[in-house]
Amino acid sequence: MDERKQSEAWRVFRIQAELVHGIEKLAKLETAVSVYGSARLSAGNPYFEVAKELGQRLSDAGINVITGGGPGVMEAVNQGAFGRAGKSVGLNITLPAEQEANRYQDVSLDFRYFFVRKFMFVKHAIGFVIFPGGFGTLDELFEALTLVQTEKVVPFPIVLIGERYWAGMLNWLHGMVLDTGCVSQADLELLRVVDTAEAAVSIILDYLSQTAD
Repeated sequence: MDERKQSEAWRVFRIQAELVHGIEKLAKLETAVSVYGSARLSAGNPYFEVAKELGQRLSDAGINVITGGGPGVMEAVNQGAFGRAGKSVGLNITLPAEQEANRYQDVSLDFRYFFVRKFMFVKHAIGFVIFPGGFGTLDELFEALTLVQTEKVVPFPIVLIGERYWAGMLNWLHGMVLDTGCVSQADLELLRVVDTAEAAVSIILDYLSQTAD
């Protein structure tokens, strides 16, 4: 076996090790709300403050939260949830820039592979809350939508925070994408858009009460 093929073979074991470690570490978590948003929105930004309030409200309601474990929105959510009733979880990723684990994590895991980390975000999810963000946030948003749309996961709420921020994308989806027939009205109704942490948590709690019946 040449050196390249041997390296590829060992990569399989590294991936397997990340999966096993992540599953074991989060086994007692059961359920959580996964929250995404930009690493670049720091303290003092209005969205940072809403994210911190969201983490606090979810944790006080006994709901675990999972973020990417980094700075910005992720740190705000973890900080709000840290030390309260629900667990504050960070799924950290090795990146060339931006990612430095925040200190507000009851449970902290480190990942090398994005797709393993994504699996962990979805495995325990009873809801996704999406704050303003860049390419990574958009990636997670549309992956969640695709999984729910195709019924690959039990449907859960997907909540966008920031009506003004998401307006352009939503206009395009409701206009061009819907008008072209690439999605249905039912697909678009998978998204909820709010401006406050209180409204987002209310959607999650309503969902939990309905599924408990």
